[in-house]
Amino acid sequence: MTSEAPTLPNERLLWARDLTGRIRAEIQKVLVGQEDTVEQVLTALLAAGHILLEGNPGLGKTLLVRALARAVQGGSARIQFTPDLMPSDVMGHAVYDPKTESFRIRKGPVFTNLLLADEINRAPAKTQSALLEVMQEQQVTIEGRSFPAGAPFMVLATQNPLEQEGTYPLPEAQLDRFLLKVAMDFPQETEELDLVRLVTSGSAGDRLQVEAVAPVATTADVLELQGATALVRVDDQVLAYAVRITRATRAWTGFSVGASPRGSIALVRAARGRALLDGRDFATPDDVKALALPALRHRVAPAPESEIEGTTCDQLLTAMLERVPAPRD
Repeated sequence: MTSEAPTLPNERLLWARDLTGRIRAEIQKVLVGQEDTVEQVLTALLAAGHILLEGNPGLGKTLLVRALARAVQGGSARIQFTPDLMPSDVMGHAVYDPKTESFRIRKGPVFTNLLLADEINRAPAKTQSALLEVMQEQQVTIEGRSFPAGAPFMVLATQNPLEQEGTYPLPEAQLDRFLLKVAMDFPQETEELDLVRLVTSGSAGDRLQVEAVAPVATTADVLELQGATALVRVDDQVLAYAVRITRATRAWTGFSVGASPRGSIALVRAARGRALLDGRDFATPDDVKALALPALRHRVAPAPESEIEGTTCDQLLTAMLERVPAPRD
């Protein structure tokens, strides 16, 4: 039995596959390697979700955001989170205008399409939580007035996994707002060689070069892609598989905290995005399984004995996935 939903016309499906392929190709002109990262970011973009990027400095997180923004002709902004950053520095504030003898709203950097929240865990919880409303409701409230955020709107927040001194762990309520947590790793040797050659060729500095990225889409196209993603079919068996995986995290002995129903929702949303990237109008169990780690790794917590043994969340999830039966038909 398949969930009832409007069908995705074949010509729209072909258009979506072609456009997402061109966006991916443009990003990879300047971001060498990181194919999995690019795919997961595009998956979240199609699913209208937010990304938590975790990786060492210098892996191209800022470059990825700028390249994606240029490819879709969207606005982008970067906020460097620091311990003294205030919520008004992110959202905006009211300013008194002596000429008009009234207050006017000065909008903050959050009013954009792609927002890079760099080292988000360096700001205290009060500033981190300032993003909660806009991430969930796509709007910002300043002095009692609500203002819509950009459309589309996506937060890509980064964390440095090495430095924990002077950082503030993200509260569970905010972690749950991120559709995927993407782990960026070091490039392969050949990829790093290509990267160094690309950056140093004819350049005296190491400024991020995104001029090679051609605008191949518009923000209206992105909204159209998100609408198409919502029409990707998810069979009831695939839906049940996503729920079984999420529920298994609550019973798995290696976890002290399991994922909430938001985990199941994230799996289904992400599976739809991956299916559209692959040119399909239906999601498969493989889509769900492939995205289980980025969709759940930030929604679970290892048990104390797992931490003592040095077992990571990814290792626990991988072992758990092998025990969760997938649909056979």
